[in-house]
Amino acid sequence: MAKIKITQVKSKIGSTERQKKTLEALGLNKINATVEHEATPQIKGMVAKVQHLVSVEE
Repeated sequence: MAKIKITQVKSKIGSTERQKKTLEALGLNKINATVEHEATPQIKGMVAKVQHLVSVEE
């Protein structure tokens, strides 16, 4: 399965509690933090919910 690299580019201040928990579940806790995950439908769905806070590279 393909890997995707997710980087947090905006602060989670002002986001809903659900979006904050989604970022934590992805493993992101600071701006410019980067994590690598498998490109599963679950991970892609999580990224879609916080797409305004992160950037994604395939």
